[in-house]
Order: sequence, then C-alpha cells, then structure tokens
Amino acid sequence: MAPSATEPVTSRNGFSSDPTVSALRQTLTSETAPLAKRFRALFSLKHLAVQKPATPQTIPAIDAIAAAFTSPSALLKHELAYCLGQSGKDEAIPYLQAVIGDRGEDAMCRHEAAEALGALGDAGSLKLLRQRRDDVEEEEVVRETCDIAIERIEWERSEAGKAERLKQSDFASIDPAPPLAKTAEILSIPQLERTLLDTPLPMFQRYRAMFALRDLASPPDLPSAVPAVQALARGFGDPSALFRHEIAFVFGQLSHPASIPSLVAALSDTKEASMVRHEAAEALGSLGEEDGVEDVLRQFLNDPEQVVRESIVVALDMAEFERSGQAEYTTVSVA
Repeated sequence: MAPSATEPVTSRNGFSSDPTVSALRQTLTSETAPLAKRFRALFSLKHLAVQKPATPQTIPAIDAIAAAFTSPSALLKHELAYCLGQSGKDEAIPYLQAVIGDRGEDAMCRHEAAEALGALGDAGSLKLLRQRRDDVEEEEVVRETCDIAIERIEWERSEAGKAERLKQSDFASIDPAPPLAKTAEILSIPQLERTLLDTPLPMFQRYRAMFALRDLASPPDLPSAVPAVQALARGFGDPSALFRHEIAFVFGQLSHPASIPSLVAALSDTKEASMVRHEAAEALGSLGEEDGVEDVLRQFLNDPEQVVRESIVVALDMAEFERSGQAEYTTVSVA
C-alpha cells in the first residue's frame, strides 16, 4: 500500500528512504561538513517540513532536523529549534520540549525551543513553559522567552485574539507575537515606538509593537520604512538581551540599508551578549549586497566568541547567496 500524504517514508533503520531527505540529513548532521553547507541543508529541510498539505517528505524532514541536536554548535542547534517552530507541525513538539527540559543545553538553544513552542501554539506545553518561567534559577533569557510563548499561546486561543483584525504581513514567518491589531485609531510610528521602548509593559505587548513597526518598514520604499527602522534601532538600548536580539532578527527580515549602522554597532560591541551579536551578524549577511558589509563581517572571522565566529561564516555565505539571485537559501531546488 502506498503511504498517505502525511505518512513518513522510512527504511528499516528508521531513516527516511527518500534520497533527498537522506542526503540533506547526512549533510546537516555531519560535523565535518562546512557549517555554511549544513545551514543550507537545514533550510532545504525546513522547506520540506513546512509544506501544506504535508507530503511523504514532511515528517522525515522534521526528524532529520531534530537529529542534529547532538551537535556541539549552539548556533546550529538554535537554528534547528527555530526551523522546527516554523514547520507548523505537532511532530516537532517532543523534540522542542526535550531541549527546554535539558538544563545542560545552551540557553540560546533553549530560548529558541521555547519560542518555537509558542510559534506552534501548543497548549500542551503550557505547563512546561510556566515551570521554566517561574523557576528563579532559570536563565533570564529562557524565562523571558517562556513568558512570551505563554502569552502567545493564550492569545491565539482566546476569543479576544480570534476577534482581532491583523494587517497582512509581507513575511511568512510565525512570529513570537502578532503585530498590534487594527483599530479605529491608526497608531503612528512615535506611538508604536513609545510602546516598544516602555520597559514596564509586558514583553509580549512590546513585541507586538516591534512587529507592527517591522510591517511599516516593508516594502522598503514605503514612506514609513526609514522612520520605522530608526524607531526599531532604538530598541538596541533595551536592558533585555532577548529584546535586543529580536530587534536584530527583525532587521534581518527587513534587509533595509537604514539598519546597517545599528547592526554594525551591535556586532562590534564585544561587551554585547553573544546572542545579540550573532543575530546582528546574520542580519548583515542578508544585506550582503550593500557596499562594505562583507568587509565588516570579515573583521570578526576570528572573534573570541564561537557563536559569533560561526555566525560570520553563515553570514558571509548568506551574502554570497544574496548576490547570486537564488530564490531560496537552500542546497536543493525548491521550485
């Protein structure tokens, strides 16, 4: 009998018998493969994992992504968690829960796993997320992320959340928080900036302002684009490393040249948290076509922080991709 659309195609050893998934898994899990090649394999697998409706490659692709959690690279593992969260598939949930529950795992990876569970909207993970949020011995970045993930899941399942009208975003990502809802009063950039920078407010609410500003900066030729980018850049002064890292991530999505000065400043600040510097590096990689960006990135190839060094390698590969005109940052055709 032929497999159904959602039934994994596996061989007797549990690995996918699909040659594309198998080859990508082998590359992703190989500690001898160049990091940039592994990242391209990861995003190829992500493309297979997000398909709707699911295909026979979908679940094997999720399993292949999760298989790389054995890697010593915190950067790679954090990206695995992100891709699993973006898959929209419940089959990713046990892998992500295991990462959060592993106290020996890098905080950057555990934070991303918590964010991914929020992206998946998994109510079954609320107990675990609340435990980690309320644990005073837990890493701050993990506690903050769990708090945002809890609010996102509760918002998504609430009647008020279901009733909100949201602006259609140019971005396909499942974000940690939705943009602020459409209301009779159209919020100005200064109003959104005030919410963005208001540290006593819940982080979830501030994230909503962040993503509203992001959407006002796309496409890049909108009259609101540069003012929105400038408002977002002021978020680099926030006391939360998690918040600053998310600003850098948003700039990576936007790839707006107006963000370059603040991204270079974040990357260049050796006292900045490595999770912020790594995200700034990758955001600059998405701007690789802009003059001088690659030269800046190369200055940090020997940075003392491993996650920053690895991010620079990936960012330079992303810059090469930007120049190539390829449609997707992958190793296989995704047409």
